[in-house]
Amino acid sequence: MPPEETPLRRASLINRIVAFALQQRLLTVLLGLALAAAGVWAYNTLPMDAYPNLSPPMVDIVTQWPGHSAEEVERLITVPVELGLNAIPGLVTKRSISLYGLSDVTLTFSDDTDHYFARQRVYNRLPAITLPSGVSPSMSPMSPPSGLVYRYVLQSSDRSPMDLKTINDWVVAPQYRSVPGVADDSGFGGGTMQYQVLLDPVKIAALDLSVAQVEAALAANNRHRQRGAGGARWHPGPGEERRQGGDRHRAAAGRVRLHGSGRRGGRRDPGADRLENRERAAAG
Repeated sequence: MPPEETPLRRASLINRIVAFALQQRLLTVLLGLALAAAGVWAYNTLPMDAYPNLSPPMVDIVTQWPGHSAEEVERLITVPVELGLNAIPGLVTKRSISLYGLSDVTLTFSDDTDHYFARQRVYNRLPAITLPSGVSPSMSPMSPPSGLVYRYVLQSSDRSPMDLKTINDWVVAPQYRSVPGVADDSGFGGGTMQYQVLLDPVKIAALDLSVAQVEAALAANNRHRQRGAGGARWHPGPGEERRQGGDRHRAAAGRVRLHGSGRRGGRRDPGADRLENRERAAAG
């Protein structure tokens, strides 16, 4: 009996590709050069990062309210911020977290939304949000969620938390921000140095003063005024006005000199001459 014939096997896909490349050598070379050019273009154009940013545009609003519990922060800060940022064009999701003295609201926008457009929209909404006195929300720098490098803690056995915060704000944080590629250094914790005035009700009543008058006097003492044409004028505060002797005279003379050199309506003010002569006599 004759041997049975073995059926021919169909060529595989790889064999057909190799056969086509051998038959169309010029086209194969052109496709290889085009692929190499596309690779060079992608290498020079696309951002290279160890952690690529694949997240959509996000805006992070951080609000600090030291000394208040998470429930108070949630009720008086986080909820008003969320309500004030509703219906922003391109907004997809909204997440928030409330901690002790800290509120963090994260807004996620659609992929086709421009980063600067989203931040500008949020920035325009923030002033209209009603928050407790002295509380102001701020936007975090434009960085991806994977941009957090590391966290550090300042500790000391002989310095207070206020001193450590001052060192971080004026020494450590500026050094980190000066590193190329660092977007921001966000500090949290520690107290801020303040000047407080403690009033004695008995002494206030003896001087026939009110709390509003003391507050107005402190505000006037810290005010800095400027003058356009004649330069800056210095207005001594209530505490400076009560000084006696040479201090009060020098303050008045200095104020007259900075106020247009003692001229009023184009004529020399005789009072300015007397003050200048007294100052020269005191200096002599």
